Amino acid sequence: MQHPDAPDGVLGGRRVLITRSGDRARPLASLLSSLGAEPLLLPLIDFERAADQPALDAALDGLAAGSFDWLVVSSITTVRMLVEKAAERGTTPARLVPAGTRVATIGPSSRRILESVGIPVALAPVDIQSAEGLVELWTAAPERVLLPQADIAAPSLRDGLAAKGAAVTAIVAYHTVDFPARDGLRLDAELPSAVGISDQAAPRQLSPSQTRGELDAGTIDAVVAASPSAARRIAATLLPLGTCRFIAIGRPTAAEAAALGIPVAATAQVPTPDGIVAALGTVFANEGNTR
Repeated sequence: MQHPDAPDGVLGGRRVLITRSGDRARPLASLLSSLGAEPLLLPLIDFERAADQPALDAALDGLAAGSFDWLVVSSITTVRMLVEKAAERGTTPARLVPAGTRVATIGPSSRRILESVGIPVALAPVDIQSAEGLVELWTAAPERVLLPQADIAAPSLRDGLAAKGAAVTAIVAYHTVDFPARDGLRLDAELPSAVGISDQAAPRQLSPSQTRGELDAGTIDAVVAASPSAARRIAATLLPLGTCRFIAIGRPTAAEAAALGIPVAATAQVPTPDGIVAALGTVFANEGNTR
């Protein structure tokens, strides 16, 4: 199979390390496998339920009651939280959002995921698929915004919306932790198969010691970081990378890696499996497909 953004055969035989858990890595792993690459897993970060559940529940109660003009969803993990909270309440994610509340997100991928659970999206950037892109699209107005985020979320989205006049209620939706999350606290709500999480078996998962040996032997061609927190964990646990190329899912991840002294071989232009494959294809094509 030839991918439209990767030259024919350029990924064949390449071994690509994905630093996510099996369920979250599966769409990218499936695409890589279809192109002849060998995906490998080393989960570095995980997600736990928000410690302050009463505060989160109160915010969602306000959302359901129509207290907000907008719900802004900035990550797929936030969608998992909405799915889980809806199940707790014996309802659907769509019923958490009243008809008069519009929903915004940061790109087409998260838009598809929200719509797959029945939540229509009114606003999502296409060109710059990030918090920055959403802020650029946002129309200045004194509107009430609910922004559920990770505990370590950068303030740029909250501050950018506020600078355009929005009254932003930011709430911790989940905690980003080192893998694995603690038993009973992991945020693991299932997303519909329509978003690309198939029944295909997860690829081979490496231990940290196995990964170290592979990196030292030069047998891993690239490592993919899907968030700034993943870049921090790579810096803390995997350096030196040797001949392994670092691929960032977007500009925030690339900036974090650069700040940590990790050379960035390529940055995906869109934060999707297709975008990552295109970035990998560019790197390997420019190197003449030689190791």
